[in-house]
Parts: sequence; structure tokens; C-alpha cells
Amino acid sequence: MTVRFVLDGAVVEISPVDPTATLLNHLRYRMGRTGTKEGCAEGDCGACTVLLGELDAQGTSIIWRAVNACILFLPMLDGKALLTVESLGRPGALNRLQACMAQNGSSQCGFCTPGFVMSLHGRAIGASGHDLPVADVIAGNLCRCTGYGPILAAAQTVPALEQDDSITITLLQGLAVRETPADDPGEPAWFAPHTAHELAAVLADHPDARMIAGATDVGLWVTKGLRTIATPVFLGRIAELATITESATGLTLGATVRYADAHPACARFHPDLGELVRRIGGLQVRNSATIGGNIANGSPIGDGPPALIALNAMLTLRSLQGRRTMPLEDYFLDYGKQDRRAGEFVESVHIPALGPDDRVHISKLSRRFDSDISAVCGAFKLTVRDGIVVRARAAFGGMAATPRRAHQCEQALTGQTLNAATIALAASALRDDFTPLNDVRGSADYRLDAAANLLWRLYHRAQGAAVSVLDVEPELG
Repeated sequence: MTVRFVLDGAVVEISPVDPTATLLNHLRYRMGRTGTKEGCAEGDCGACTVLLGELDAQGTSIIWRAVNACILFLPMLDGKALLTVESLGRPGALNRLQACMAQNGSSQCGFCTPGFVMSLHGRAIGASGHDLPVADVIAGNLCRCTGYGPILAAAQTVPALEQDDSITITLLQGLAVRETPADDPGEPAWFAPHTAHELAAVLADHPDARMIAGATDVGLWVTKGLRTIATPVFLGRIAELATITESATGLTLGATVRYADAHPACARFHPDLGELVRRIGGLQVRNSATIGGNIANGSPIGDGPPALIALNAMLTLRSLQGRRTMPLEDYFLDYGKQDRRAGEFVESVHIPALGPDDRVHISKLSRRFDSDISAVCGAFKLTVRDGIVVRARAAFGGMAATPRRAHQCEQALTGQTLNAATIALAASALRDDFTPLNDVRGSADYRLDAAANLLWRLYHRAQGAAVSVLDVEPELG
């Protein structure tokens, strides 16, 4: 199949297509656009940042997103627009942001600079995440030598730029009417369905196919694990899986909703949920990673599932045989094993609305505050009436082979007065719920102590006390 995208006012066609070739390698080795760098090849350092654009729901303007080219596969470009650092300014001249960074001493060795430029250019033109503080926008860009002060100063000096997208919009409108192309028997098999029904049909015929939404996990299988992905199925064109519904009954998120797009709705649902989402990777990762992907891959240290389990989320799976709904906690069976039958895919997750007596606390602990994987992620939902805990849900990531509830802790809380003595008993009971591993992110003892401290944080916040991170997060040993 042919991949077509818009770059600098022209349609680019790639055929034949290796479905797991990365955009980064194509830019550098096929197009000679070497401004996009490879620093980590795992979506962590931001040196490969580019802007990917697609038409909005009305088809009249472009939503730009900063993404990591190192883990973005070529079929994910189809029907979209691309900007690289070479797209900015004019031939032989810098744009205002680039010139400001050059004059402001915002680079030293310069290796990471194009990635910073692309992230900050996205902010200046109103791309996804532009309303975040500058430090949040570049949290997914790492610099080893300059320091961030001059980079932040340049961003503040040039906070906005005009960009004429009219030609790109017209070209994207032309690509949008394209039908799904037929397979070429001589190429590796891959699919890019347009509807959920088409996806179900593909999975019925190819039950071992690998679904790819944001590729923030699967991308590393290729770039780091050097694995071959047989029959990839790309989900980015299925609009019905990318819906967000807020209602009196709760919040429903489609499987391919990006975390960056989910953030406002999650923050409205509860501030702690919004803050958790804000800390999932850098902005480039959140602009690609999806709600359903974070669930479907079943990682024991995925940030989303512990919070969703504590909030009593319900998961809907779909296949040609119909839909199946279950509590999200029942989906995770064991390490690397989930309750997803052949031909099924994650369709959506629903978080029931909070009641007036519900108290929620969600915390993520990691070695690096921004853009890092959790050592422990803890989430609590207590229903408290007249000072008594009538219901308790506590869930953790990083404490077991799957994201899992702490049933002994919950039992110690339920039916008890919410006071320091009850919290002490519940914190002690946590040690009967889990036997964590020692690994590079933390020892078993650290994880048990940290989990208990998160429970104490919930209690202090319930008393209206301001809680410092240092009050409850022991140092990792």
C-alpha cells in the first residue's frame, strides 16, 4: 500500500512501504533531512521531535502535535501533514524562534536543539499542549550541556508565531477522500481500517495481528528489541474509537483517545486524575500514547490502569461477535496475560461519576518527576459518610505482576472512622497485599514504604492539610 502525506506544500508518496520502518530513519536516510536526530530511539529524549498534523473534525483547520519520529511508523503518516526543522523559516534564513535561540545562547553542542525548536514551534503556533507551561511543553526534550534557562527564555521571548496552513489544508482535504488502498501481494501485510467494524473483520481473519495505536510501546519492540511485527494493524483512522463523552453518569474514553486529548476531561473529572495524565511521559508521548493502548498492553507499571481500577472503571471489548463489558481490574490476569479473546479489541473505558461523599487521591512516584516510568503508582477512592469509610478502593501499579487492588488495605479501611489509627492499620495491611520486586526503579522495601505513605497523603489531604512531596516520598535507594 502507498503512504501519502503532506510536507512543505507538496504531497509525498512512499511505495512500497515497510510498515515498521520509522519516520526518523526515512527522514534521515531516504529524504536527507538530518536535522531530526536519533538520541535514544525510544521516545524519551525528544531529539527526533517533529510536528504531525491532521484535519480537525470540520476539516477546515489543522491540529498539530509534537511527536517522536523515532518510534512513529510510516503508515501512521498516511493522510497527515508533517513539519520538520527544515520546514521552518526560509531557505538560508531562520524564523524568529530559531533566531532568538541562536542569539540567546540556547544551544551548545546543538544535537538536541532541533527537537527543542520543534516543540517550541508547536507551542508558538497553537499545537496540542500549547496552553501548558513552557517547562511542560519541553519536558520530553532533554539537554545534556546547555541548561534549560536560555531555552525557556527564548520560548518566553517568542511565545507566538503565525503559520499559513492554507495550502496544507487543501492538500489534506484531497487526501481525506481517499479510499483504503488494496493490498499488494508483494509487500508485507498491514492494515489501516477506517471503522471499528472493519477492524473487527481484520482481526477475525488475522487473530494474531498486532494492533498499533500510538506505538509508544510497540515502537520500542522494533527499535530496541529488533523484533519483527507480523501483520500490524494501525488504528489511527478509526474516528469512532477516538471519542470522549462527559455526562452525568461519568467519563467515557475511546480506546484511541490520546492522553494529551484526554487530559482536559480527566482534569475536570478529578484534579488528581488530570495531574496523573499530565505526568505520563513527555508531551510528545502523550500526543501519541492512547488510553486503550496503555490498558491493552497490560504493563504492571502503566500509569493509567491503577487510577482507573481505583475509580471502578468498566472496560468494553468488541469483536465481530459483539461487545463484552467487565470491570477493568478483571482484565489483568497475570504478567503479560489479559482477558482478551481472539478477535477482540479494546473499544472504550467508562469511569463512573464521583459521588458527593467520594474522596480520591492519585499519586505517581518516579526517579525523575517528568517523563519517567513509575516506581509506584497508587490510587484511592474512599466513600466517607459521617466520618466513616463505607467503601474503599485502593489500587497500585509497580507493586505486583499486574496493576492490582489492595484488598487487605481496603478491608482495614471499610467500616472504620477515617482517623490516624485507621490509616496506620490500613498502611500495615498493605504489606499483606503485595510482595514487590527489587529492580532499578526501587527496592521492595521502598515500594512498600512508599505505598503506605501515599495512604497517609490521602489522609492528610482529607484533613485539609497541605502535603509536601518530601513529607511522603522517601528517597529511592
